Amino acid sequence: MPVASVRPRVHPVLLVRGGSPWRMGSALVDEWRRLTAGPVAQLRDRGPKAIPLALVSTALVAFFHIVQQFSWGGDVTRWLGGVRAELPIWLAVARTPVSLFVPAVDLPVWGALAQVLVVFGLAELTLGRTRTVLIAYIATVSGTMAARLMIALGPDRILGIDSKLGHALDTGPSAAVVGLVVAIAWADRAMVLMATVWGLMIAEVAWKPNLAGREHLVGMAAVLAYAVGAEAWRRGREVREVVEWTSTRGLRERAAARH
Repeated sequence: MPVASVRPRVHPVLLVRGGSPWRMGSALVDEWRRLTAGPVAQLRDRGPKAIPLALVSTALVAFFHIVQQFSWGGDVTRWLGGVRAELPIWLAVARTPVSLFVPAVDLPVWGALAQVLVVFGLAELTLGRTRTVLIAYIATVSGTMAARLMIALGPDRILGIDSKLGHALDTGPSAAVVGLVVAIAWADRAMVLMATVWGLMIAEVAWKPNLAGREHLVGMAAVLAYAVGAEAWRRGREVREVVEWTSTRGLRERAAARH
């Protein structure tokens, strides 16, 4: 009886053009599913109730944009959320929670609204509400503190900038948005998204050096450090719990064997 030859099974996409472009496309699809499958399912089940933080944050950005259109509104928003590098640290930190929702007057507000709704919503569904707020403020505060350091260094030193930039308002959700994108990419192991956001921000700073771009890079680095550190701590705790449980079980078994 003849023996049937066994041929290794090859995925069909690998037979087309060597498979590389198709593997890349498959990886992108898999990453997209990892990023969206869970959040979409939650939105389908709970609707807008699943993203209250994103909805409130978007409404606050719209509110402060409208307020700034009035003659009195500019002074009010600057008093509540106007952060500048020249301010005392305590005052800058105190105003940071509001400054995050004060959109920059020289940028289209619709872009800020869309970014906050989509990214905050995705982060809320992926990371949870508490971690979303924490990461948003880590990115914003670290960028603001970095700006103070760069101004203190002065334009004659590496990474230093002109002290005149300390008078510029440093408000808006952009630092929080890019920081949350980094956190989402790390949580879902979306390496294409991670590389894309880092590449775009580095290219922006290289093409058109500005304080905001540098702040964003610092905020992203701070968020990535937090995400890596938090995950390492969580895994270490899980390992310790397993070791403790195993040790306790072993002691009980030995004690039972003696009796």
